[in-house]
Amino acid sequence: MILVTGATGTVGRALVGRLPAGVPVRVLAREPARVTGAPAAAEIVRADYGDPRSLARALDGVGSAFLVTSRVGDDDERFVRAALAAGVRHVVKLSAAAVTDRRADDAITRWQRTTEDLLRGSGMDWTLLRPRAFMSNALSWARSVRSDGVVRALYGGSINACVDPRDVAEVAARVLTEEGHTGRAYTLTGPRAISAVEQTAQLAELLGRPLRFEELGPQQARTALAARYPQELAEAILAGAERQCAGAKAGVDVTVPALLGRPAGTFRGWAEAHLSAFSSP
Repeated sequence: MILVTGATGTVGRALVGRLPAGVPVRVLAREPARVTGAPAAAEIVRADYGDPRSLARALDGVGSAFLVTSRVGDDDERFVRAALAAGVRHVVKLSAAAVTDRRADDAITRWQRTTEDLLRGSGMDWTLLRPRAFMSNALSWARSVRSDGVVRALYGGSINACVDPRDVAEVAARVLTEEGHTGRAYTLTGPRAISAVEQTAQLAELLGRPLRFEELGPQQARTALAARYPQELAEAILAGAERQCAGAKAGVDVTVPALLGRPAGTFRGWAEAHLSAFSSP
């Protein structure tokens, strides 16, 4: 039995539809009604990391688990403790590429490093997936693209080897169902680094209409982020943008094509598949 957490999120939603037919799948969700795309035979259970009894029920009989957490705090520790008690053999953790950057010392990166250390010392088999930024982060521009034909971002000329989350999901499906991945940490990137300015140009070409890029200043970006996130997370995102501006996120890794046997997906390919989000109704 494979347990998938985060099935209403970017990677987990894509993962549940990519697991091989015939593999028993259980999906953990705080709001089961929001789970879409799961196989008809999948078992969908209501559980929360903060509820030990619900976690124990969700993990009963599970051999491998895909672990996604979105709240900085104790959720990972609670899950690992419950998985160990339930006899789970293998945990695949969605982490972040920044953990390998010694210059990264923000709240999000420290949290991911702590979780990685926790898993390595748990006694269970583990695999770490460390993606660069998701191409789907561009969806945050969709409203302004539709209404004003504008993309607004910080450090628009800096480049990031962002990855198609569908590739991350496909890697996760392989790691969960194939031998030979335990004790491995995989950095997952796209085929080349790209800037927000170039992403804007590609979106404009695909949409067939002009788009304008507007550079945000650091304080403008801080104000915008503070409206959406707690201060600690907003500051972590800003710190990541500073490191990107310094070139820390430009490196391209070959793991995605090596594991999947095909080139990593491009931003243009991702944008073509999600173009309706940027199109005016």
